[in-house]
Amino acid sequence: MLFDMGEIGAFRPAKLLKISHAFVSHTHIDHFVGFDTLVRLMLNREKALRVFGPPGFLANVRGRLAGYTWNLTEGYPFSVIAAEVHPDRILSQTFRSQQRFLPEEKREAPFTGILEKDSQLKISAVHLDHFIPSLAFALEERFHINVHKERLSERGLSIGRWLKEMKDALWRGEPAEFPLRVPLESARRGEEKVFPLGSLRDTVTLTPGQKIVYVADCRFSEENARRIIQLAGGADLFFCEAGFLDRDRNRAEERGHLTARQAGELARQCRVKKLQVFHFSPKYEKEAEEMFREAEQAFRG
Repeated sequence: MLFDMGEIGAFRPAKLLKISHAFVSHTHIDHFVGFDTLVRLMLNREKALRVFGPPGFLANVRGRLAGYTWNLTEGYPFSVIAAEVHPDRILSQTFRSQQRFLPEEKREAPFTGILEKDSQLKISAVHLDHFIPSLAFALEERFHINVHKERLSERGLSIGRWLKEMKDALWRGEPAEFPLRVPLESARRGEEKVFPLGSLRDTVTLTPGQKIVYVADCRFSEENARRIIQLAGGADLFFCEAGFLDRDRNRAEERGHLTARQAGELARQCRVKKLQVFHFSPKYEKEAEEMFREAEQAFRG
């Protein structure tokens, strides 16, 4: 998953090709310019890229794709599935390379705060005010599975792909008798034994899932604060934009940004475990440590 698409060209292509979902807070150029990089990299791949953004997002995606000529892509299997998130509904469209990325018919579904949910993860979003709508996102893991390799070794069980299958079964809530084929450490190559899921539970520990929250550009307002606190409450890791130092609070308000102190205050009210501020104005190029210090002091009270 990718949250915002700035200058992403520095990432290794192998890492970018793993992306299946991208969540865009808003479409100012520094948050959306990387869309072209992703499309170019994935163009001849058999996959679909799901992208989410605020009101007006479908027109932005359509405009980016319409800016290029696609007469040689009819054999490519790649597609973009774009979703435009409104406070009460989600509008989505598919753009297929085989159809020269011409938009298909719009689909509409209600929006209740959740963008994606499966057996492992849930992605939620709220709308914030940046003088335009800006989305903030929360990623929540249902629970975390810790594998005890020493216990596997004690039982003569090999480490391999079957561990992912066991994790998937646990996330799906399969019953104790669910069968799993497990390769034996001391057996001949390829020899396996079937174990019921319940008999393997002593090889893992389930712990509470992590919650990561991403808040990009927004004003410091009572309504924004209320929505951020509701979204980020109890987060393990809170990414929060901090465009300015508090001495420049008036400038921050003019530009629709938070100060480092305001980010720290929000983090404290949210009772998050760790705060990571980012997205500093270029004017603080030599004052990054002061930005971090101001945010941390407010966070720690």
